[in-house]
Amino acid sequence: MPTRKPVFLVIGAGAGIGGHAAARFAAGGYHAALARRSDEAGLARLVSQIEEAGGSASGTLLNAAEDGSIEQLVERTERDIGPIDCALYNLGAQIGNRALQDTPHRTFELGWRLGTFGLFRLAHAMFPAMAERGKGTMLVTSATSAVRGNAGQHSHAAAMGGRRMLCQTLNAEFAPQGIHIAHVVVDGSVDAPDTLGKMLGDNFEAYKAMKGEDGVIDPAALAETYWHLSQQPRNCWTHEIDARPWTDTPWWNDNPNPQINTGGKPKD
Repeated sequence: MPTRKPVFLVIGAGAGIGGHAAARFAAGGYHAALARRSDEAGLARLVSQIEEAGGSASGTLLNAAEDGSIEQLVERTERDIGPIDCALYNLGAQIGNRALQDTPHRTFELGWRLGTFGLFRLAHAMFPAMAERGKGTMLVTSATSAVRGNAGQHSHAAAMGGRRMLCQTLNAEFAPQGIHIAHVVVDGSVDAPDTLGKMLGDNFEAYKAMKGEDGVIDPAALAETYWHLSQQPRNCWTHEIDARPWTDTPWWNDNPNPQINTGGKPKD
């Protein structure tokens, strides 16, 4: 049944960034429409938590790599729930640390499909209606790989770098039509059980302890940044922002050249 609330669509609604952003927007008066690839029970928990807190939410499973899936989701949301006022594209594209020869063509392509092509498809399906209404916001979760390519990150860096450039081209075309596109570079580890937690397994808690107090991004705190971006007046829009724990070195200063930092004199 259509809602009178503005709709916040989340593609990639796990227990980390996506789920916390959905909860924050629901607390702010939005209907949160959550979509994730798997774990129907986990999705139901997120929806229940939002509803128990007094918010409005719904959930659906989505294979974003499947042709037509994102397009059908946008159409169903606009028809059955209401106009999408804000969307968060929060799908990761990390396939792991792989040497070039250990990266098959189809694996590299999957990173592109999730990291770049899915975002293109979301914009292609959603922006015409937003432009007709003269307003809308698309928030895009990104990563350090969007701005720095490291060894073993061929697929991820290509996908996320493409994601960043796509956000720039979309902004150039659609900001004048009232659509705010914000690219968020998450330049640090996130306390997310569905992503980092699964990657580290039994070492997850030890890793967080090693990082120290406030050494890992709290997704609830990051959700406040997403909320702020969505509420900016159009005379003061932010297109790109980066976030990291206070203990982390920013991506542009990582692995500094000691010859530069010591004025050309080798360290003792």
